[in-house]
Amino acid sequence: MEGKNIVIEWRYAEGKFDRLPALAAELVRLKVDIIVTGGPASTRAAKAATSTIPIVMAQDNDPVANGFVASLARPGGNITGLATLAPEISGKRLELLKEIVPKLSRVAVLGTSTDPANAQLLKEVELAAGALGVKLQYLDVLDPKDIETAFRAASKGRAEAVLALASPVLISQRAQLADLAVKSRLPAIYYSTEYVEAGGLMTYGVNLNDLYRRAAIYVDKILKGSEAC
Repeated sequence: MEGKNIVIEWRYAEGKFDRLPALAAELVRLKVDIIVTGGPASTRAAKAATSTIPIVMAQDNDPVANGFVASLARPGGNITGLATLAPEISGKRLELLKEIVPKLSRVAVLGTSTDPANAQLLKEVELAAGALGVKLQYLDVLDPKDIETAFRAASKGRAEAVLALASPVLISQRAQLADLAVKSRLPAIYYSTEYVEAGGLMTYGVNLNDLYRRAAIYVDKILKGSEAC
């Protein structure tokens, strides 16, 4: 119970990756017992800040490829947690768009190139696009102010639908994203239910809320002395 047998130090970078190293270093200076991270960028910052404090990834697209763990079965080191398998199912999102728009030929893909997972996510979508005969228009959203510009570019490029990759910048502005998709008359698919709750059309992916709940189980086990998570 927070305030009785646990104290939680919250830190939020507001989608600005350059703030993460300082925030992670601050947590290390506070000598926290565990660091919980919410994605690859924050996990990378925590990994750079400490090799001794246990780190629990609440969610990560590909922990092995990102260099955080040796394997899913035996993580090794001081990092453990949960994987979303995001790259593997990114292509499926394009398939679902094709199902609701059978004549789909051009899709605007929104992503954030500074996110470590972005390249692999985009690669999987490109593979699916080749098989489906769909042309992609990649639009880089590095900051919330880039979102409106991206939608104007999508309309100018004659996009017929939008696919949003996993991105802390995008999810932090999910209501704006869903609203612009409606105003632009572009069917859109996202990677988490939060977008649909904010007015988005549809989503396909893991239940992130459930992953965060399960991360708490890892934290509990570690605090009770377990080394094998």
